[in-house]
Amino acid sequence: MTEEAARILRAYGADVQIFDPHGLPLVGSEPDDHPKVRELRDLSIWSEAQVWCSPERHGAMSSVMKTQIDWLPLSDGAVRPTQGRVLALMQVCGGSQSFNTVNQLRILGRWMRMVTIPNQSSVPKAFTEFDETGRMKPSAYYRRVVDVMEELMKFTMLLRGRSEYLTERYSERVESAEALSRRVNQRAL
Repeated sequence: MTEEAARILRAYGADVQIFDPHGLPLVGSEPDDHPKVRELRDLSIWSEAQVWCSPERHGAMSSVMKTQIDWLPLSDGAVRPTQGRVLALMQVCGGSQSFNTVNQLRILGRWMRMVTIPNQSSVPKAFTEFDETGRMKPSAYYRRVVDVMEELMKFTMLLRGRSEYLTERYSERVESAEALSRRVNQRAL
């Protein structure tokens, strides 16, 4: 479904990169400069918008998806790799339709200070929705994926050049990073 979304986004004129999580270590098992961690963070910083897509496993997002999100810090020095980026959510299910994964991803997107679009896609019995070449078959589920990608493009265009203004916070204007660090640093207690 991620590859199908990428094809749709390219048809809309987007420059698309897909992160392949193969080789991404568990959080904390390797340093932050691990090549796959660096690749993930660089793609996040490069992006203007993101599509998060996960299979639903045992009623939740996959551990691979959560690991990717966990490697993305809320801030990396003065850079926030996700803040203000537009986010679309999708999930595939092996059985009946569920929205557990997209709901969990929505919470994480909000936590990462992303602008999560209202529309989302959940494809049940995903094994029946793709042909032998990996393309999605024409269906209401395919049309929904197109709708979600179209909405992602619209929100991205609406927010282009306005993200910094929309995500700037009063609390950060009145308290420097150094002062905030001193205030919340538990070792100082």
